[in-house]
Amino acid sequence: MRRKSKLPELLAPAGSFESLVAAVAAGADAIYVGGKRFGARAYAKNFDTGELSRALSYCHLHGVKLYVTVNTLVEDREMREVIEYAAELYRIGVDALIVADIGALSEIKRAVPDLELHASTQMSVHSLSGAEEAYKLGCVRVVPARELSLQNIKTIVENSSADVEVFLHGALCVSYSGQCLFSSLVGGRSGNRGECAQPCRLPYNGGKYPLSLRDLSLASHIPELIESGVASLKIEGRMKSPDYVYTVTKIYRTLLDECRMATPDEHRELLRAFSRSGFTDGYFVGKPESNMTGVRTDKDKQDSREAQSEGYPISRVSVKAEVKMLLGEPSVMTLRCGDRCVTVTGDVPTVAQNAPLTDEGVRSRLSKMGNTFLALSPDDISLTLADNINLSPGAINALRRTAAEKLEDFSRELAPLDYSYSMTPERTAPLKSAQFFSGREYMTARKRAEKALSRFDAVFVPLFSEESVLSSASGVAIPPVVTDSEEAEVLEKLNEARIFGIKYALVGNIGHISLAKSAGLTPIGDFRLNITNCASFNAYLSLGLETAILSPELTLPQARDIGGSVIVYGRIPLMLTERCFMRENFGCKSCSAASLTDRKGEKFPMMREYPHRNIIFNSTPTYMGDRGRELGEFSISSRHFIFSVESGDEIASALSDFERGAPLSCAKNVRRIGRR
Repeated sequence: MRRKSKLPELLAPAGSFESLVAAVAAGADAIYVGGKRFGARAYAKNFDTGELSRALSYCHLHGVKLYVTVNTLVEDREMREVIEYAAELYRIGVDALIVADIGALSEIKRAVPDLELHASTQMSVHSLSGAEEAYKLGCVRVVPARELSLQNIKTIVENSSADVEVFLHGALCVSYSGQCLFSSLVGGRSGNRGECAQPCRLPYNGGKYPLSLRDLSLASHIPELIESGVASLKIEGRMKSPDYVYTVTKIYRTLLDECRMATPDEHRELLRAFSRSGFTDGYFVGKPESNMTGVRTDKDKQDSREAQSEGYPISRVSVKAEVKMLLGEPSVMTLRCGDRCVTVTGDVPTVAQNAPLTDEGVRSRLSKMGNTFLALSPDDISLTLADNINLSPGAINALRRTAAEKLEDFSRELAPLDYSYSMTPERTAPLKSAQFFSGREYMTARKRAEKALSRFDAVFVPLFSEESVLSSASGVAIPPVVTDSEEAEVLEKLNEARIFGIKYALVGNIGHISLAKSAGLTPIGDFRLNITNCASFNAYLSLGLETAILSPELTLPQARDIGGSVIVYGRIPLMLTERCFMRENFGCKSCSAASLTDRKGEKFPMMREYPHRNIIFNSTPTYMGDRGRELGEFSISSRHFIFSVESGDEIASALSDFERGAPLSCAKNVRRIGRR
């Protein structure tokens, strides 16, 4: 949806109240913050509910909107808390929630229907169909993937029912947001739960930093962004300092107001605020192969230190007052701030016994706004004061305090919560499935493990496999990213696959379900859907999935409660990148035969994904073949296998080991699924 206003909203980050004050001072139209839980920046200072109320008052008095992130994956045991938290945020006046978990989104929409919801970039929306599905679920705004080019952004903007918010400046994840399991499966800190340890910023292959991207800056594309019709431009940086927030927001405020690109001086100022060897616009201009890597150099750090300021004082908002103090009537005070007006009553004045109230004295006491965000000049008080009356100083202070509190209070009425969340989703038939990332390996496995492969209900091969591969499989895996400029080619291949007898399509994105169904294929949800609760599972079933593979971040008890498929063997993909790191670091001759080696000597294989994206796999395979008793104990009957870089012999051996309940013979170390 093209915006109706002249300029897009400028949306600034705030990880603390100091940063929020800086963002308002710099001219932000809206600010996004995180609470103490359920935000994708768990290590920012963040805000508790009391601090959020204070932040809301400050923002709303200055005409600025406030959004709160609830953009982590949610577990079943947390769902009630999420709903109650969302309801409280609505009550205190939050303008919108930024949500990533489709289950939480569905339940929040049902319990608090009037609360505005935005689809986080963690939801991995990268196409018009994805944006439309998010809108149908209740999101009035979507934040698509940062990897999209201007062309693909404009396709969504011009055709979507939802508003579109685009990242403007700040740090870039090397993996598609919501599609990174590196920190979680390798380091034990889930990026999808707000605890990313940033393995992409670490050295690989002998001290190099191939995964560390420069920060995004679209300061040279402001006229194009304005013309595109996007509704909001978002600055990343809830972990950044107030100085960073102020500097970056102030520059973009000027650029938007003047409808121009940055000057060299403004560009240098952005670099001083924060840089990793410069900036990049590679995704936006459709050239991800350009030099996008960068690290934080000593010079970058020194520049930022020199740019620090002494802070940003709270800006008080001027208000006007009308006060009546008449004998025998309750005292009355009306406060006005723009269109907002409140009236309160206080104690009844009495006849003065000795020192009656004076005009000057009453004005002086009423104008002392204390620890509020309001400023009231004695000259801005319209005072009606009867002669020879008295009212105690405490009563006058209470009248002023009550009026100020009411003016700063932007809370809403909240209807009783209609929340009866069920832990039992619709059960699906057990599915045993296998996914191959290489057609060649699939055909080799067919020859060496025909008997074992025949026991799978569905065998998925890459959509763009050779005809001989397609004709001997039962399912295809839709590429995890299909932009609008690629959709026609993918749909054509899906229709061809059906002709070869393909029945199933493995879908890893909310926007791909309709693609599979339009080609007459039965959609099965991939682990990329990040299903971590029953509500998510049910929501995807309602969208047309027959069943789904659950998030590999779940424990066995959590998977049991949901009831989908569990990955019990294979190297799980850790990252999905838009850039072709194999071509950049190893050359095209090493396509699908390259790997990253970390400081401990662990090798993470890389393979090509459609068309030249890359998948980085875990160095250690997940294996539960010799834990059959545990799988049975937790009713894990739907099981999924992933085959990637194994040879045909290794695949046959792994399948044999699993069927015999034996330890995995083709790997020294394995990853297990936890019991809790």
